[in-house]
Amino acid sequence: MQQVAAIISNPMDFNVEDLYVDLRRSVGRRLFLKCEGFNFAGSVKLKAAAEMVEAKERAGELTPGSTLIESSSGNMGVALSVVAASRGYRFVCVTDVRCTRTAIRLMETLGSEVHIIGEPDPEGGFLGARLAYVRRLCAANSGYLWLNQYANDGNWMGHYRTTGPEIAKAFPLLDVLFIGAGTTGTLMGCANYFRENQPSVTVVAVDVVGSVTFGTPAGRRLIPGLGTGVRPGILDPSCVDDVVHVSETDTVRMCHRLVRGGFLFGGSTGTVVSGALDWLAANGAAEDVTAVAISPDFGTNYLDTVYDDAWLTRSYGTGSGTGSGTGTGSGTGAGAPDAG
Repeated sequence: MQQVAAIISNPMDFNVEDLYVDLRRSVGRRLFLKCEGFNFAGSVKLKAAAEMVEAKERAGELTPGSTLIESSSGNMGVALSVVAASRGYRFVCVTDVRCTRTAIRLMETLGSEVHIIGEPDPEGGFLGARLAYVRRLCAANSGYLWLNQYANDGNWMGHYRTTGPEIAKAFPLLDVLFIGAGTTGTLMGCANYFRENQPSVTVVAVDVVGSVTFGTPAGRRLIPGLGTGVRPGILDPSCVDDVVHVSETDTVRMCHRLVRGGFLFGGSTGTVVSGALDWLAANGAAEDVTAVAISPDFGTNYLDTVYDDAWLTRSYGTGSGTGSGTGTGSGTGAGAPDAG
């Protein structure tokens, strides 16, 4: 009897790569959203996590029982927890108080050890404090292997090999691609791919107000995923055609706008979609322009933050226009815990 079911024995073998949402009904214009949350880690970070670990294995730097360590605001920590569990490694994640409780519980359930930083570095913010803590742990534990996603070429190479070609195959006539800027792994992987293989595509980075990634001033950020307090080492701004910054209140408004249509997306997705609509409007893009945006994850991890009215009131104050009953447009951001 011929087998027609997809059967896997490793969580790394499951990753839906070709599902796109047409957002016309939700946002009023032609914009296709590539959903990267359909895997056992729940986010786009699984691709980079697997690439970085496999590179270390090929180099002979990992053996059964090795201990990985990484700084993460949530999604990369969960992804590395999945990879470590599937390959028999220990994993230590250094995060901070803005990481969602759901992400922390996921990492712990997968067997990882989680360290939570309570105070930001005066200059580097929470990311700077996390990186300093990682360095101290590595100095005290010679057996720890720090992947350093912010400077590891495997972070972007995973997307150069997978995400970029997947989008090119699905949209051979692509005009513009919108990618959120966190560690910039997804951004650099896709930007390098299209620059080499389809240079006519305009690549737009979407960052958050308060992030220093593209040289704008540091500021208060509460939603995990995008933005950094320390510029990532793998970033090459020359690969990016344009940058748009989105405020966190516009991020929340977009998340609530999308969920009213049944699409529960994460904060990073709200940022990317809001930024994409701002850019398309500002550049007078025709309705027939083929535009794709990347959705890093879904909204389950954000139920206690982005989708919680009490948290929104505490974080942004009443009258900020971020409650579940408000927000009908993308807004125009001017200018999270840190990326990863």
